[in-house]
Amino acid sequence: MAYCGKRVTPLTTEEQKRQDDLQRLRSLRPIDDDFMRCLFKDNIPLAELVLRIITGKLDLIITDCQTQKDMKRLAGARSICLDAYGTDTTGKRYDLEIQRADKGADPHRARYHSSVMDVENLDAGQEFSELPDTYTIFIIEKDFYGMNEPVYPIERMNLLTGKTFEDGEHILYVNGEYRGVSDIGKLMHDFNCTDADDMNFELIAERTRYLKENPEGVSEMCKVIEDMRTQERKEAMIDTAKRMIADGILTLEKIAEYVGLSLDEVKSLQTERNA
Repeated sequence: MAYCGKRVTPLTTEEQKRQDDLQRLRSLRPIDDDFMRCLFKDNIPLAELVLRIITGKLDLIITDCQTQKDMKRLAGARSICLDAYGTDTTGKRYDLEIQRADKGADPHRARYHSSVMDVENLDAGQEFSELPDTYTIFIIEKDFYGMNEPVYPIERMNLLTGKTFEDGEHILYVNGEYRGVSDIGKLMHDFNCTDADDMNFELIAERTRYLKENPEGVSEMCKVIEDMRTQERKEAMIDTAKRMIADGILTLEKIAEYVGLSLDEVKSLQTERNA
């Protein structure tokens, strides 16, 4: 007896890519920086909630919040793109960064982020005393300092007097592994959730549902995932080019041709290697 089952039509390349994107979307968490940026986009109440919990300032009111804010005001200086940048009613500035790997939370990086915010917020003719207080906040997936504390505050201090320097610069390292009954423990739990139904804070859950279940939100995230895929391909090309440059067998022109980068990009990678 012949089997007359329904014939399965193979997925096209585009359909398969769509399915892969949806699967990747389901696995994303707020602590994944690309997803976090979408969570905070045009969402002042959520930024306010997170900053209140992390800083302990329960009356903090955010008036402005931008995601992926580019900052570069000195010619030739390295630019940075802030994950989330906010301002409160007193003029204080907040840079909220997601760092999955410990190397992304290097103290020198925190110092640079803080200094760039200073340059961004003081114009010609202003007094140095007009610099606003700044908060550089790194939410790190692992416990960076390994002491099981929820937040590690970093402040400059006068080593002789033992008093804080009071220059208005504040750096906070948040332990993404921390769990507990406190709001910071609940927040870090939510930052590591893939499912909105498992989250404690409705503001995070609501936005997560929108990005993962609402057709408009899913479309927005699929565009982000496509950008992520493009960036990953570019990073792989750069890594291959660096290894080929190190081998020293091929000309820069051939490396550019084989890898798919421009000749100027390959020359720049060689310059970095020789620096």
